[in-house]
Amino acid sequence: MAFKSEDDKKAYWSRNINLMITLLVIWALVSYGFGIVLRPMLDAIPVGGVGLGFWFAQQGSIYAFLVIVFFYAKKMRELDKEFGVDE
Repeated sequence: MAFKSEDDKKAYWSRNINLMITLLVIWALVSYGFGIVLRPMLDAIPVGGVGLGFWFAQQGSIYAFLVIVFFYAKKMRELDKEFGVDE
């Protein structure tokens, strides 16, 4: 893995860090925000016999995490190709 220049290396890591921060904020919002903080409000919306807040606390954050993992892998594959550091 070799970058063409130091600027390319900085740009690559800057975009990588920005992507990670964005996805971590989304994950925190879904797991902590929807599952704990907003749970009482979301429980008014029924989903499969339980409230939406309960669903997010028990399953929604896990599904969101899985989607985030696959999305991150896809975006990093694209970023690696863009900067010429893919395998």
